[in-house]
Amino acid sequence: MKEPVSILLVDDHALFRESLVRLLESEPNFQVAGHCATITEALQRLGNTRVDVILLDYDLGQEAGTDLLGRLSSCGKKVKVVMVTAGMGDSVTRNALQAGVAGIIFKHSGPGQLIEAIRRVAGGEMWLDSGAIQSLLVASGEARDSQPQSPSLTSRQREVLSGILDGLTNKEIALKMQTSETSVKAIIQDLFQKAGVRTRSQLVRIAFEKHSADWVDRRS
Repeated sequence: MKEPVSILLVDDHALFRESLVRLLESEPNFQVAGHCATITEALQRLGNTRVDVILLDYDLGQEAGTDLLGRLSSCGKKVKVVMVTAGMGDSVTRNALQAGVAGIIFKHSGPGQLIEAIRRVAGGEMWLDSGAIQSLLVASGEARDSQPQSPSLTSRQREVLSGILDGLTNKEIALKMQTSETSVKAIIQDLFQKAGVRTRSQLVRIAFEKHSADWVDRRS
């Protein structure tokens, strides 16, 4: 039997944490490993408990949640992080993605969206709220004029990349494009090669960092 997804909540609002614990514990195949208010407490929990996904608030009062990301990297902890936030600046959103965040979801999102985000991230996918995507586009806009010319994408590569940015699985992208999942996987490998990356999260980061004007500009 597959192990449940083990989740650690890091948020300095006790009422929010406790309500979220009740929500998560009602979901099949979810297990709450613990909840805490500070980065120090989170690291202590991680040292004693298996954790698959951290739900991390950005504003922890005296601390910024993103400070935990560097600590995780320095101590060799491989755990997926979803930022659950009331709001972050455009540059902070971009920096969080660069630091390896696997998902960004806003606190005003519905419970179903949060549950889906956790499942996707635990399964190796990414989750970006539409607001987070907009922030990334804004943060990337300042650098557009200095970006080198990007490798061109075919229409089908653009469709697949758009699906990835919308948080769709390979199967969902295939259904939307009316093609096979195998074809979608092949196109994703082509995108990896063009971007010089090996994972979806790296692809999203590079798409915004280096190719936003040509690959992800949705103004049209």
